[in-house]
Amino acid sequence: MNARSSLPRRRIYLLRHAQVSYFDAQGKPLDPRQVPLTPTGRQQAEAARQLLAPVRFDLAVCSGLPRTEETARIVLGATDIALQMEPRLQEVRGGRLREVPAEQREQAIAYAYDDAELPGARFIGGEAWSDFALRVGQAWDDWLARPDWNDLLLVAHDAVNRVILSRISGSGLAGLKAFEQDPACINIIEADHPASPAPRHLIRSVNLAAYDPLRADQRLTVMEQVWRSFNPATPH
Repeated sequence: MNARSSLPRRRIYLLRHAQVSYFDAQGKPLDPRQVPLTPTGRQQAEAARQLLAPVRFDLAVCSGLPRTEETARIVLGATDIALQMEPRLQEVRGGRLREVPAEQREQAIAYAYDDAELPGARFIGGEAWSDFALRVGQAWDDWLARPDWNDLLLVAHDAVNRVILSRISGSGLAGLKAFEQDPACINIIEADHPASPAPRHLIRSVNLAAYDPLRADQRLTVMEQVWRSFNPATPH
């Protein structure tokens, strides 16, 4: 057995928070820093809890925003693990939608991840993708460097998870648009122990939704759904 295989491989259960509403019934944006889970979202998180019940987490982390904290606490259930907050894993920050010309809004929202790799690209006129990827990558590296866990629960956000998955796959920001992250989805990532020589990351599972594994009736992307919530008149 070589030095790499003699050390235990660890698992990260990377979740996206469960369903929230970012707009009211009239399409008015709500404060994304405060939105709670919807009743459907709480059911989604409970389905994730049931699927992950056999896992004995050593460490649990969320971004600190209410939607990730609520999801994480439902998934953790009655366990006595202290939930830790990591603000560097908060969602990418968008600009003001009212400053986006009306004719450009569908492109800016529904296809927000397209062209993220281009120099100077920003999320809906807000945070630069390059800056966002840097802060998420630094947080990810710091948590992986800790030797005090074997099974980590990490509850974050759509774009955060996409950055992590794209980073592991080697696709960089160009890969963001390929990694769909449905509400309360589960990604399973394995990582060699940090003391291993040349530790590797392996993607075991992506975008597993315990409440609807096949999603046969869902053919819209996450951001296309956000666009339709913002613009309810959009034909289905």
